Amino acid sequence: MAEYLTKYGYTPDQEAMGRALELIASNLDKLASEQVYKDCFSMMDLTTLKTDDTPASVTKLVNKVNAFPQAYPEWPLPASVCVYPNFAATVKDARAYDFNITVVSACFPSSQSFLEVKLRECELAVEQGADEVDIVLALNAFLAGDYETAAEEIRQVRACIDKVAAKQGRQVHLKVILETGLLRKPESIAEASFLAMEAGADFIKTSTGKVDVNATPAAAYVMCECIAKYYEVTGKKIGFKPAGGISSAADALCYYSIVSTVLGKEWLNKELFRFGVSRVANSLLAAVEQKTVSFF
Repeated sequence: MAEYLTKYGYTPDQEAMGRALELIASNLDKLASEQVYKDCFSMMDLTTLKTDDTPASVTKLVNKVNAFPQAYPEWPLPASVCVYPNFAATVKDARAYDFNITVVSACFPSSQSFLEVKLRECELAVEQGADEVDIVLALNAFLAGDYETAAEEIRQVRACIDKVAAKQGRQVHLKVILETGLLRKPESIAEASFLAMEAGADFIKTSTGKVDVNATPAAAYVMCECIAKYYEVTGKKIGFKPAGGISSAADALCYYSIVSTVLGKEWLNKELFRFGVSRVANSLLAAVEQKTVSFF
């Protein structure tokens, strides 16, 4: 099936992408600067998604963010702290600064459950303070060719979180994780990208970080090209979030460069570009401070 590729007039050109990615890789050293590293830092969803997370360990991470402006006054805060949905209230209670609360929800990371369960989990997370909700595309439907079921699930989550947020007088962002490492083919990644954007995603995200293949430059390039095409057709700007396996400052520079190359400088801000990271924060700090840093 290629209904979205036909609709949006897009076909992944693997040869052209390969050349573009080679050029990006060869120019990363030229891109590296204190300002770019700090920009990358400001677009992080600082993440803890461990089986042994506890209220105490999540609070400890939030307190590190709270202490960060005093320790590094010249640096921006990360965009958000990303946790499991049951810790949304924990982050809200501990938060001392204006960074967002991101949750992974809807039966992350597999998305294998009843839609009613997924919706209730998202609802509870927003009730307890989540500003951003990251869900996984229903691959059980998508991989079976049932695009409508996969899209309808996103639409229902969108409606659900919007309803709860409206009662609180605020808005909540929805990020849809495609799990590109399981989609494999560029055409499938593109179809999933368009499906998610049409169904109501504010961001499309590469990966959960819980499968063998997570974020890759090739998948990111396809997704960014789809975002560009979607903007060309609809006038709507959708955000991009690479996540999973991003562990070094060089990794951050690579994805920053892909977004800059394909989407342009308009996307280089936390409203339209995020990194899902648990390790790269210290690497970015170290790149600028020119010494080993283990703050986070």
